[in-house]
Amino acid sequence: MHYIEIGDKLILRKQHPCGSKQWEVWKLGMDIGIRCLSCGRMIKIPRAKLEKYIVAPDRTRLAY
Repeated sequence: MHYIEIGDKLILRKQHPCGSKQWEVWKLGMDIGIRCLSCGRMIKIPRAKLEKYIVAPDRTRLAY
């Protein structure tokens, strides 16, 4: 299980038709809203399905 917050950047296994695999989380709940970082398309996907598609959370926004 991945811990997901609003604003997290995700890298998914399947790429979007625009060619990007990078997404940003904009809504949380049973369905998670994600936005393509290349074309801006926004979709909602069930949490369980999204967790299967996540390759890695992009944690570059975190400052240590």
